[in-house]
Amino acid sequence: MQADTDESLLKRISAGDQRALRLLMDRHMARAIRLAERVLRDSAAADDVAQEAFVRVWKHASRFDEDRAQFTTWLYRIVMNLALDRARRPGHAPLDDALDVADSAPDGEETLVRRERVRLLGSGLAALPERQRAALTLFHLEGLTGREGAAAMNVSEKSFESLLGRGRAALKAWVSASTKGRTP
Repeated sequence: MQADTDESLLKRISAGDQRALRLLMDRHMARAIRLAERVLRDSAAADDVAQEAFVRVWKHASRFDEDRAQFTTWLYRIVMNLALDRARRPGHAPLDDALDVADSAPDGEETLVRRERVRLLGSGLAALPERQRAALTLFHLEGLTGREGAAAMNVSEKSFESLLGRGRAALKAWVSASTKGRTP
């Protein structure tokens, strides 16, 4: 069953094959969690979203049309929709942020600069509107093409390009303002 394509596994899942679902989850769960975590910035919520995405794959496998999309694009759309829905819900700050303690071990200057860049970009991404953050995440961090990202977000390619452009501009402005000591 390891050599089966995702699409053939979906056919087995629609017939009730739990082993096929487990194999599909083994292949794609880590990526689904990572994608949800980049949108939500909360690992527990991301894990919940990824689990829910595979519940939906189980329930709706028969609806998948391999002529319209690849399985991964379909899965990304499910994960993105669930993550965006979860992000829109009012909530509270993730406990993980409250538990961050500075590392007292000495680091090299290069490591510190890299960490600061990652922190700054992460903060900038978090400050973006959800859909711009999702587009940047899909394209730059997950490596999807414009067409795949548009399909995952259920928007036209033009809309996806627009979200990318606005997101890049907003992120650039945010980083610029932050490095000048101003809050954007």
